Amino acid sequence: MLLQARGVTVRFGGIVAIDDVSLTLAKGEVLGLIGPNGAGKTTLVNVLSGFQRPARGAVDIDGDDCTRLPARGFPRAGIVRTFQAVRVFRGLTVSENVEVAYVAQGFGRAEARRRAAAILDDLELAPKSDRSASGLSYGQKRRLGLARALAANPHFLLLDEPAAGLAPAEATDLRHLIADLPSKYDCGVLVIEHNMALIMNLCDRIQVLDGGRTIAAGTPEAIRTDPRVRQAYLGSTRLQ
Repeated sequence: MLLQARGVTVRFGGIVAIDDVSLTLAKGEVLGLIGPNGAGKTTLVNVLSGFQRPARGAVDIDGDDCTRLPARGFPRAGIVRTFQAVRVFRGLTVSENVEVAYVAQGFGRAEARRRAAAILDDLELAPKSDRSASGLSYGQKRRLGLARALAANPHFLLLDEPAAGLAPAEATDLRHLIADLPSKYDCGVLVIEHNMALIMNLCDRIQVLDGGRTIAAGTPEAIRTDPRVRQAYLGSTRLQ
């Protein structure tokens, strides 16, 4: 199964945020999407997840065009995303935060709780399952957001800066968890991230945006040594 963006262009007034960008993500792989601030990464993920309509181009799954679906139609098609900001239902327990995703799909409460327990165990949140989500640490809340996304049973999971604000040890733990997702959940994973150590050690392929255009794509080693990528990051982030 393949998720594709084909020739996507996005304009905001006279500003071209994305300029003829194409991207492919297959089930079973982890794709990194990187670039300097303002490169267009989140805008592209907004297009891939239905939150932004492109001026030109298309998004499809295995050749079926889903560009014009409403935003709520993208999860039903198998495309699920997380956001940069931590979002949890503070008045619910950790388990209930995940259960609601299953109840929304039509599962009974007992089955929803069983399925939620399995995901929380995978993300090392099981000991916190009956506690209020508001009492979680920042890093645990980020994992809970990931658990809720997985509960939507995605074919393709789009993660927008999942390690933002995490301590180095927490980011390393999260990297190991994400690396296991394609095989455990039979999905493809796209990761936007400024943590270059995480990206370089996690991804099968990396695509680099700068100024709304793709400037490089390839293996982590190819990206690490690409002079165009080094130039784009010069003075902002050192590739590791």
